[in-house]
Amino acid sequence: MYIKQAFNIKHDWWLYIAGIAIIVIAVILGQIPYTIILIAKAVEAGLDLQNLDMSQTMRLLDSNLNLFLMLLSFAAGLLGIFFVVKTLHKQTLKSLTTSRLKIDWRRFWFAFLFWGIVSSGLVLADHYMSPENYVFNFKLVPFLILAAVAILLVPLQTSFEEYLFRGYLMQGIGVLCKNKWVPLIFTSVLFGLLHIANPEIEKLGYILLVHYIGTGFFLGVITLMDEGLELALGFHAANNLFTALLVTADWTAFQTNSVLRDISDPDIGSFEIFASILIIYPILIFVFAKVYKWTNWKDKLTGPVTNDQLSNASLPE
Repeated sequence: MYIKQAFNIKHDWWLYIAGIAIIVIAVILGQIPYTIILIAKAVEAGLDLQNLDMSQTMRLLDSNLNLFLMLLSFAAGLLGIFFVVKTLHKQTLKSLTTSRLKIDWRRFWFAFLFWGIVSSGLVLADHYMSPENYVFNFKLVPFLILAAVAILLVPLQTSFEEYLFRGYLMQGIGVLCKNKWVPLIFTSVLFGLLHIANPEIEKLGYILLVHYIGTGFFLGVITLMDEGLELALGFHAANNLFTALLVTADWTAFQTNSVLRDISDPDIGSFEIFASILIIYPILIFVFAKVYKWTNWKDKLTGPVTNDQLSNASLPE
């Protein structure tokens, strides 16, 4: 029902092309403040703009300011999505989010708190077992500023990605292809590949894309099985927010004034790459499936999408 209800809106293929173009423009506009301030700081420091690397960028900008400016583009992109679905597709935010009669925020908070506690526990357990890999990085004032920025903007960043991939594109491709497996595969692979510019890829290699693509599949599966974005929104927000507050490293996309700093050499083996995909994500899916009593797996993940027998629960309010 989550994909099928997109038949109730304007869903011509060219509208999705125009919508993506508008969303990209919104993201670019959101990057303007970051670009202007960075160029001004680089010119002031006498640095070569063409050869400016990540380490130089971090020296030019305070980490909290850098995070704030970086996340602005995602906030602008999220506004772009909401503008597109309302003006081009005549769609409500509710029907973009869920097939239920209303957005189920209890699902969001369950996924947010559950994964926030588990992921924080995994970091703290690793700190306990390998304390030499971490230094205590906590400073009250910078951390409070970080908390304000992160709590305000990180959920907007993760919501942008969820509404774009598991929402707008999942529904659009689903009603155009009239099945569920094509949007699941396409959005998951695209989600992973768009992380190719992350500094983690430079340090750890392209093998890390397996993790990002696997994460895309995990988020896509729970969206289709649960008939809505609520669980994916909660999980993604917790994953990025708790990480930003708890631990950072010199080679990650989020370099913050977190409680801990990972000072170990950036190295990851095949086990670490595949552990999340083959162990952690299946366990999470099992938990969600038991809590929300998921059934009819084959049809929900690979079945056809047809424009018939739409229930009132899937109609836009």
